[in-house]
Amino acid sequence: MTNEVEGLRAAGEDLTQLEEPEISGIAGAGITAVFGYGVARHLLRSHGDAVRIAWEAYDSQEPLGGLLPHLIPMCAEDSLVEAHVQYDKWIRATAGGRSEFEWLLRALEQRFPDERERAERFEALQLPLRWEFNESSASRTLMRMPVKSLFCHREPLITRREVSLDEIPALPPLPVRRVSRRAGEAVLALARDTSAVRYRELHGFTWGDAAHVDEIDAGRGVKFFLSGLKPPQRLPLRAYHAMSIWKNGVPIGYFEGLSLFERMDAGFNVYYTFRNGETAWIYARVLQAMYQLLGITCFVLDPYQIGHENEEGLASGAFWFYRKLGFRSTDAGIRALTEREERRLARNSAARTSPASLKRLVREPMIYGFPGTNTGEWDRFRLRALGLHLAQQSHSLNISARLQTAKAGPEESAYLQQMREDRRFRARVLSLGSN
Repeated sequence: MTNEVEGLRAAGEDLTQLEEPEISGIAGAGITAVFGYGVARHLLRSHGDAVRIAWEAYDSQEPLGGLLPHLIPMCAEDSLVEAHVQYDKWIRATAGGRSEFEWLLRALEQRFPDERERAERFEALQLPLRWEFNESSASRTLMRMPVKSLFCHREPLITRREVSLDEIPALPPLPVRRVSRRAGEAVLALARDTSAVRYRELHGFTWGDAAHVDEIDAGRGVKFFLSGLKPPQRLPLRAYHAMSIWKNGVPIGYFEGLSLFERMDAGFNVYYTFRNGETAWIYARVLQAMYQLLGITCFVLDPYQIGHENEEGLASGAFWFYRKLGFRSTDAGIRALTEREERRLARNSAARTSPASLKRLVREPMIYGFPGTNTGEWDRFRLRALGLHLAQQSHSLNISARLQTAKAGPEESAYLQQMREDRRFRARVLSLGSN
């Protein structure tokens, strides 16, 4: 593939089409993107000279004016009094022939010991980076994880109609093993790479805790790698977990879960190439893992996930994918509209939901709970409403010392369990977030 791309480049062909999100990551090609500090640092450590500052894509260098005087004191002679300062020349001169990107990150590390401040300073720059894949194993073409044996499909693929989320609590546990820290670091590095080549970055992959990575064997050649966050990067209230999804050693998607008591805001994405596979079956195994390892029984989908202000989500049929698995809207009016649309479609197998109707159906979150779960009490709950109420009233949630200790512990699964046991705290959170 690299030779083919080089041949196209030598022939003067326009290769920008190879950088479209649907196909980006081909060996021999590259991408230009703005990444957060954690991913940028990973790219430097893992790919070195293959990554550079894309000055040609930087519309305005002005954001550098607030940073460079901290790194190059004489730069203030320009930045404080001159207009249209060429900050790239200051960086190039100071780097002295070294990689300008490497110099910038090293200078940030030396000047700002606090990682959070360092990240804020870097991300304020909105600095475009150019990553040339060449023959990197991080490319979509060559990305592989070693596997002992390949799973071969000798029977038809499992369809959505054959998948029941309601059966999950009664299923045998999935095999789980804790990998070594070294293996955890390798898995998270692969997850960062496979996301970055697709212009994505996930908080859980960037700041994942390599000491607590679980390998989950879902069967049929599919493996999940579930990780939490290092304590300094955790969210104030919810527990956070991320999962990379692999089949026969090839990355096929990811999952992100943000949990509160028994409830999880769930984000699931299968990469374009693999969406015609056993997506519903894989999703069911993901939810089984969340139930088994974290005790989650209620799953919520943000409107964006199902297509609200998201053309890709609308086009993919996300709403009906989840609806047919048992999810329902949290809004009574949308539930009624859904039922009318289902009756209409049942009368005519050739009928399709119009784009206008779909846009009405995806305006509010969708929710699913295992049998026996009271999902109704979460219908009106919005985390943002909780946060805004506390901010307006200048109040805090008064999280107990016991919960705070668990929150800062080795894994947030224990924190979730203790949250569920604190019924008074649960009632307060539900009440404040449902008004």
